[in-house]
Amino acid sequence: MIIQIAMIAVFFAVMIGVGIYCRRHATDVNGFVLGGRSVGPWLTAFAFGTSYFSAVIFVGYAGQFGWNFGLASTWIGLGNAFIGSLLAWVILGRRTRVMTQKIDSRTMPDFFGSRFDSPSLRIIASIIVFIFLIPYTASLYNGLSSLFNMAFNLPYWVCILIMAALTAVYVIFGGYMATAINDFIQGIVMLFGIVAVVVAVLVRNGGFTEAVNSLSKIDTGTGLNGGFASFFGTDPLALLFVVILTSLGTWGLPQMVGKFYAIRSEASIKKGTIISTAFALIVAGGCYFLGGFGRLYGDSVVSADGKVNFDGIIPTMLSDLSPVIVAIVIVLVLSASMSTLSSLVLTSSSTLTLDVIMPRTKKKSDEKKQVLIMRVFIVFFIIVSAVIAIVKDTFGFTFIAQMMGVSWGALAGAFLAPFLYGLYWKRTTKAGVIASFITGCGIEILQLYISLSGNNFSIPVLNYLFASSIRSGTLAMVVGLVIVPIVSLISKSPEKSVVENAFAGYDSKVQVSKKKNLGD
Repeated sequence: MIIQIAMIAVFFAVMIGVGIYCRRHATDVNGFVLGGRSVGPWLTAFAFGTSYFSAVIFVGYAGQFGWNFGLASTWIGLGNAFIGSLLAWVILGRRTRVMTQKIDSRTMPDFFGSRFDSPSLRIIASIIVFIFLIPYTASLYNGLSSLFNMAFNLPYWVCILIMAALTAVYVIFGGYMATAINDFIQGIVMLFGIVAVVVAVLVRNGGFTEAVNSLSKIDTGTGLNGGFASFFGTDPLALLFVVILTSLGTWGLPQMVGKFYAIRSEASIKKGTIISTAFALIVAGGCYFLGGFGRLYGDSVVSADGKVNFDGIIPTMLSDLSPVIVAIVIVLVLSASMSTLSSLVLTSSSTLTLDVIMPRTKKKSDEKKQVLIMRVFIVFFIIVSAVIAIVKDTFGFTFIAQMMGVSWGALAGAFLAPFLYGLYWKRTTKAGVIASFITGCGIEILQLYISLSGNNFSIPVLNYLFASSIRSGTLAMVVGLVIVPIVSLISKSPEKSVVENAFAGYDSKVQVSKKKNLGD
């Protein structure tokens, strides 16, 4: 207990110290929201990775998908690394940085408003962010309860308040730069933590070979012998849906794409791509690989009525490990949750301030007032997310739980396609963007209705696609990628001057040394 408390106390002190240190970077809007667009590769890469992987993945998803798919769940981590990180940086990184600077965009709704010369798109996108980012933020507290109860016997609401208060302090003080530096520190903890935990759990089960052998003997209930230790698991199609949603979905999440707005230089993009991919390989790959051994602890996580406590699988794995390992895991989970929470509340507050309130204000506000408003909204969003999480846990509201489930799919389904096409294709139209907003949110609202009402479709394939928010979220993204070009081609062409202005940044000439290009 002394070791655990000491490590957490040091962790808290460092987080607050960084926030206070970074106050000088948060005096104007550009500094508070984007770190002055001067953030280097290591900070940006770690900010991207830590925003990506929260305690939901380490405790919830790793346990749930590891239980369902066995060691094949490691494919999810690989997909997160190569699709969610590597391809995201290669395809979106440079173009996002160039175009958002050219059109002076600081948030994703601001991008849609400026890129398509449409204040209404900015407002609609802001509303979508507000509605779906709040429950997504509340979901970050999931998984904390079982771990903290195991280590300290603390009530869930106490864990939530501690995490929320600490995150609020350093984000309010230091803005994006404090978030980026703390993300780097938290990322280091996550890297060492996940490696230590995987090694400890394998040793506890007799080593890798013995653990896999034990896993292969467990009955899958499908007639597939050794399915939980097999290459593609017991249900490859369901696994594919999870890989696509959790990997490709990051391309449309405001808090993820926003990291590319702030990166400093071409060299930073190249280095950041490698660092971010390696980080995802270790953290996500490690988490899902660890979760793949969850079936070895079935006696402890399955209740008398046959229900599986997915959030209890990872804590059960750790319960009899050394106090030092448990302390590392607690700091790891706090790091994963706080890094994602800080990114989400900063995204929410900046969107509401810059894209909704400021455009409606008749009297132009100075930079300091805008930063003050954002700080107030950071407090508001953290309080709301904490209250939602506590209410859900206390009363077990089904609606809140389902809202958390559909949030990722709704945001990615609405934003991924129009953002991607907006960066690359001049013919993308406002109508195409609206069509993606409608289909992305509409599919997930339909998913929410089906989940709450229990109604089914008469068409089997639709029943399959809407059996979970993971499948419907994947459907929402795919539909967006198809419908944006179709609607854009049949709708009125965008104003040429608006398009040329947005794409002009790509054609700007830069000089490089001969070690980069030999020239003519």
